[in-house]
Formats: sequence, structure tokens, C-alpha cells
Amino acid sequence: MYYYDNPANEVAEQITGIAIWTIVSLVLAVVGGIVVYFVFFKSDKPMPNKFLESVRSFFNFQTMLIEDMLKVVYIVLAFFITLISFSFITVNFFSFILTLVLGNILLRIAFELGLIKIMIWKNTNEINKKIKKQEK
Repeated sequence: MYYYDNPANEVAEQITGIAIWTIVSLVLAVVGGIVVYFVFFKSDKPMPNKFLESVRSFFNFQTMLIEDMLKVVYIVLAFFITLISFSFITVNFFSFILTLVLGNILLRIAFELGLIKIMIWKNTNEINKKIKKQEK
């Protein structure tokens, strides 16, 4: 019996390869994270071009993506609830109306609660910027 004929040896080689790549990935991630931190977070120098400035804004969480993502997810889920409610017409008309109306209302309330937190952050950020301008 040869070394490569044993399926356990093949699995062991695959696991070893995965483990080695995991360690290499971890080291690269740590080094890359440190470089990005010092280039984009700690540096007060202006960036040489607009693209790098937008990357800095992204890494500093000055550009928030979650608001737009929440809106898109809300629209998709609202369409889904509306469309799935039509499958209840054959079962029970009351369950159709309940799913159509109550499902969309509850979805709206849930997403508004999430967006309220974002609006609070935005308003607090604006107030903070105005206070810093007045201090200068």
C-alpha cells in the first residue's frame, strides 16, 4: 500500500494546507491592518488624491453605508411580504389580509427603529462638527 492510497493521508494533507494558509492569512491580516491603521487613521496629513481621501473616510466610518443598505433590504423584504401574502389567498382570505397589512406594518416599524439610531448618530455628528467650528 502506497502513502497516497490512504484517504486519511489525503485528508490530513488538506487539513495541513488549510492550517498553513490560515496562519499565513492571519499574519498578513495583522500586518495589513497595522499598515492601514497608520496610513489612514493616525496620519493627519491630507491625502494626495480624492480616491485616497474617500478610502480614509470609509475606514474612519465617516461614510456610513448601513442607511442605504437598510433601505434596500426594507424594500426587498416589503416586496417579499407582499408577494408571499398572495399565497395565503387560497388558504384563508383573513390570513392574506393579515400578512399583507400587519406584516408590512411590523416590517416598517422594525426598520424605522433601526433608522432612528442612524438618524441620532447623524444629528450628533452634525452637532459635534458645529461645536468644533465654533471653537476654532
